[in-house]
Amino acid sequence: MTNAMIILENSLRLMDEGILKGSGERITYKVITDNGEEEREVEMPEPIHTFAEWKRRGFSVKKGEHAIASFVIWKYSDRKVGEVDGEEVEDGRMFLKKAHFFTAAQVEPLKA
Repeated sequence: MTNAMIILENSLRLMDEGILKGSGERITYKVITDNGEEEREVEMPEPIHTFAEWKRRGFSVKKGEHAIASFVIWKYSDRKVGEVDGEEVEDGRMFLKKAHFFTAAQVEPLKA
């Protein structure tokens, strides 16, 4: 499962629990059931991102804000393991790591 799928699945759950609001945008997706393929339509939840992703987008989390949700996502590590013929060799690997997510209401634009 990709990070996008993990985040969407958890966002839909959080919206069902009343923690996240809907965005007003609707999507249709296909699911495989015992009776074959079935189309479902759902409202997209408001976007959530990690602290690092909000920063990359030009925002910072407001002081005192706590994560709206925490769950595990995939993280990539490109640890350097040595040199071969004068070039660095990296040991790229993926692992699951707990991440903390914030909504747009919890962030503000970075100050210049």
